[in-house]
Amino acid sequence: MNKSLDAYRKSIWPLPQQLQTSDGNMRRLGVEIEFTGMEINAIVDIIISLYGGKAEPVSDYEINVVDSSLGTFGVELDFSYIKRISRERHESADNNDLEELAEAIVGAIAKQLVPFEVVAPPIAMDELWQLETLFQKLRDSDAQGTHASAKNAFGLQLNPEMPDCSADTIRDYLRAFLCLYDWLKMRCDVDFSRRLTSYVDPFGKDYVRLLLRSDYEPDINQLIDDYLEYNPTRNRALDMLPLFSHIDDERLRRTVQDDRVKPRPTLHYRLPNSLIDDPQWGLVHPYRDWLQVDNLAMDKRRLDMVCRGYRKYLDNPTANLFTNWANSVSRWLIPELL
Repeated sequence: MNKSLDAYRKSIWPLPQQLQTSDGNMRRLGVEIEFTGMEINAIVDIIISLYGGKAEPVSDYEINVVDSSLGTFGVELDFSYIKRISRERHESADNNDLEELAEAIVGAIAKQLVPFEVVAPPIAMDELWQLETLFQKLRDSDAQGTHASAKNAFGLQLNPEMPDCSADTIRDYLRAFLCLYDWLKMRCDVDFSRRLTSYVDPFGKDYVRLLLRSDYEPDINQLIDDYLEYNPTRNRALDMLPLFSHIDDERLRRTVQDDRVKPRPTLHYRLPNSLIDDPQWGLVHPYRDWLQVDNLAMDKRRLDMVCRGYRKYLDNPTANLFTNWANSVSRWLIPELL
């Protein structure tokens, strides 16, 4: 990296306080972005033009870009039914014109209702800045995000790799997120169309109180069991199921049989809107907001202070009348990230 790029990265793309995993590797982060306004081949062409690689179609609605400089990208229409029937037709030896016509009609309708999604590979956090160019190129090609239509309940999702998978570390990440949830929701200005869905539901107050208890020190089995008791669903603003599936898939499947849950050693943060068509917005904005959570989780002293403040706020029945926690918690945030 030349000096100007290095200066840009350090000033605009700060790194988390805990940069490495327990095995000494650089932590990685995956990104998923939903949008409409483009055809799948045009999206794939942009990825290849920026990062190299080649297209490997899975169906008419799913294409992987393999061997790019960053890894394998996935591009797909976010509609499982049309993807399934298109795969089956591609794999079948006895296709007929009627089936192809039916698929084309369903696909055309689906493109008006559901987004395309680009799933980037896990990227080392000190290289994440390279994805910003992709966002800019998609915007220049008329990609449309959440605010383009009242029906566009589109989101951006971040999948930060955990520093380690110990119970204490996971608990502290949950605590940091729960304490900053109101602030994050304010920062994201979550679109009404997305609030109408259940995809980014907040955690219930009973679970929040359990996690914030000063004597809550579960082992990993208890941590997972408690989470599943209160949250047996993918529909949380911070979805922990992929991480818990990675740690103990058998335990998770006793409660959650959803085959969309894929094991991976990451959190799944899904609160931000997809503002891909806004020239004032970029990946760097939700990334920097997430770093407030990441760094708070790694700062025991500061986390304890925030948890104490939030417990006091929750225990005060009139707190909502006189104070706003989203604003109150800002005094504990890192100013350089704002």
